[in-house]
Amino acid sequence: MSVIEHLEELRTRVIVALIAVGLGMVVGWIFYTWTFKLITHPYCSVLRQLPKTVQPPTHCKLVFGGVVEPFLIRFKIAAFSGLAIALPVVLYELWRFVTPGLTRSERRLALPFVASSLLLFALGGWFAYITLTKGLRFLLGFAGSTIVPLLTVDRYINFVLFLVVAFGLSFEFPLVLIFLCWVRVLSGQRLRAWRRWAILSIAIFAAVITPSQDPYTMIAMMGPMIVFYELSILVARAMKR
Repeated sequence: MSVIEHLEELRTRVIVALIAVGLGMVVGWIFYTWTFKLITHPYCSVLRQLPKTVQPPTHCKLVFGGVVEPFLIRFKIAAFSGLAIALPVVLYELWRFVTPGLTRSERRLALPFVASSLLLFALGGWFAYITLTKGLRFLLGFAGSTIVPLLTVDRYINFVLFLVVAFGLSFEFPLVLIFLCWVRVLSGQRLRAWRRWAILSIAIFAAVITPSQDPYTMIAMMGPMIVFYELSILVARAMKR
């Protein structure tokens, strides 16, 4: 294929992915109320555990300070939901674009690649959600009895979405290592030799990438990544055999 033909194919793949995201956004827009309740549930559960003296006047309802902010929040949640729904199509189109440059044995990895990417990202998002309550309880606990929490909806939604994306991307870590071992950039022996530095790097990464930077969230991200690193060593050893 010529360069023009490659660009035309890329345009087709991008258009299909965008259509899938658009359809997913329609679904996310329809189920906005359910998604919003799911996102704000950890915050409401933490507020119920606070003393009555520090309960905000709005209870667990978030506030906004702009006229168009409610629409932007709904659009943002719909866009995030649409991307999550269309992620299988986006990954499949990405894989199909690079397939012509792969061998027959490598093409067979399409389904495992897409399935494992979705599973790991969903697992990361689930870890982020279950640690969100403890992280909020830890952070809001510093307010004491003299400060009342009054969170804006824009900052809270950004905080939750960034946390989910950060966990989801960090859980793709083993796929990157396995791919590098597959193309023989890394090896199981080299991964074992770098274990100490890898653990230190994972700890620094978890401390920086988590928006809350509390110990619960950091450990929740750091622990699975270390486990994934050890599993990648075993997979690399099996691939060598």
